[in-house]
Amino acid sequence: MEKLRIALQKKGRLHDDSMKLLKEAGIKFNIGSGKLVAQSPNFPIEVLFLRDDDIPQTIADKVADIGVVGENEVEEKDFKLTIAKRLGFSKCRISLAIPKADEYPGLEYFQGKKVATSYPVILKKYFAEKNISANIHEIAGSVEIAPGIGLADGIFDIVSSGSTLVANRLKEVEVVMQSEALLVQAEDMSDEKKALLQELLFRINAVMAASSNKYILLNAPNDKVDEIVKVLPGMKSPTVLPLAQEGWSSIHSVISEKQFWEIIGKLKDNGAEGILTFPIEKMIL
Repeated sequence: MEKLRIALQKKGRLHDDSMKLLKEAGIKFNIGSGKLVAQSPNFPIEVLFLRDDDIPQTIADKVADIGVVGENEVEEKDFKLTIAKRLGFSKCRISLAIPKADEYPGLEYFQGKKVATSYPVILKKYFAEKNISANIHEIAGSVEIAPGIGLADGIFDIVSSGSTLVANRLKEVEVVMQSEALLVQAEDMSDEKKALLQELLFRINAVMAASSNKYILLNAPNDKVDEIVKVLPGMKSPTVLPLAQEGWSSIHSVISEKQFWEIIGKLKDNGAEGILTFPIEKMIL
């Protein structure tokens, strides 16, 4: 039987988030200290632990079948890879930043300036679209120190919280792209490996659906049930059960995390009492 080979970042936040997702999808790995290849005892898959920026080429060269990689790296390497799933974690943005003391009139600030970055392909494309002619200086790491040591006038780099920019007396002036973790796949996979990928995606979708929803349980007077049901659509429709106390019902449903507080407010306005919410471990749609 063929095995699906997945490339993951060998350390860092993306590694931790990727391994957590696979664990929640019920996939275990036999991982020893310092190992760069690991097998799963309960799913036909093996993992290669690589540098984040090596993953796109590894998949393009079909050394790995699939991989979890930052969208910024896929865009920078510019390989033809299919996005199998947007994973919603390890979110960040790729932005232009300049010294905090400088006035920023707009993108024309960068005309003729030096900009340090680890993402020259993305930046060249962006500047070309905006008709900005700048000197792009590619460096491998510690991009944020470039203006302070006179190496560049500005930088183009990953921003998460922005604390690194503040520490280096820089300010973010343009967000060029948003990035998140992607599950990408190689072209021309065998039918057997495609079937394994679909099983993996089925599990991942169940985990992601569960994490973005909550199970809700509440009590309501019977004359308010219709109004409350309109607020709680559920997966198909809410479950309504009679309580031992006459004239009251228990209502069970699933609500979106994004709409949680808005829906809770409407439930209270419609007479709901004893509202309980629970995390969902898996959600099969």
